[in-house]
Amino acid sequence: MSASRYTYLGPEGTFTEAALRTLPEAATRELTPMVSVPAALDAVRAGEAAAALVPIENSVEGGVTTTLDELASGEQLMIYREVLLPIAFALLVRPGTALSDVKTVTGHPVAQPQVRKWLAAQLPEAVWESAASNADGARLVQEGRYDGAFAGEFAAATYGLTPLVTDIHDAQNAATRFVLVGRPARPAAPTGADKTSVVLWLRADHPGALLELLQEYAVRGVNMMRIESRPTGEGIGRYCFSVDCEGHITDRRVSEVLMGLKRVCREVRFLGSYPRADEVTASVRPEMTDAAFTDASDWLARCMDGRS
Repeated sequence: MSASRYTYLGPEGTFTEAALRTLPEAATRELTPMVSVPAALDAVRAGEAAAALVPIENSVEGGVTTTLDELASGEQLMIYREVLLPIAFALLVRPGTALSDVKTVTGHPVAQPQVRKWLAAQLPEAVWESAASNADGARLVQEGRYDGAFAGEFAAATYGLTPLVTDIHDAQNAATRFVLVGRPARPAAPTGADKTSVVLWLRADHPGALLELLQEYAVRGVNMMRIESRPTGEGIGRYCFSVDCEGHITDRRVSEVLMGLKRVCREVRFLGSYPRADEVTASVRPEMTDAAFTDASDWLARCMDGRS
């Protein structure tokens, strides 16, 4: 395995690259752009890279389905870190292009909902076509295939373009969440501000099946931060669930949730426990602390020994 190499969703100039470069270790790694999320993750599976940074969630559009599906299928991988990056777009054009000259625009599909209102107001006649990434859209503009690309302003210099309009976003405080993914290993030590991710498959589709999953979290006071359904490919109406929750696998309340899910689910894929990028500490009710679980276990042991 190349321990010095990280892959990411490329080409150069993507928001993913910008997010990756916020990590301290990025300065000492070989950073290799890949053409797609699957390609970035497959390099890790093949041992050609130690880790890959890929987008997983956007505050406007929701989950990045390609990443969710890749983490739910194929050889298992684990999340070791997350990065939150504020997102604002620039309209990049070839030098000399005026706003009235822009008839065709491009960008990553996730970008379109974030600039839709701006487009409707400023370029109502412009035709949108999606690109593999925002930076790839910039490359296509450089090649003359489109008039403008929505990408990070920082990508302009890489592709010889001009930021015609900057700070474009329909939603204030828009952000994208990225995850650093590697091969399975022991999770990092808990920090007190952690997140645990899993993928869950129902044992059988019956009334209350989803409620059974939710109750495993609820009865132990574990906050679910995100739940999304994704088709399994096994037929219409067959879904798995991608879930993030507060806490670390070593927290008693979280470990008992995972054991409960293992009992009621057909399959549970553990995607890792890792530090939260926002460093927010979970609020834990007194009866759900590790000490409370330990006291309950000790009491049960005394009952079994006739010492209650």
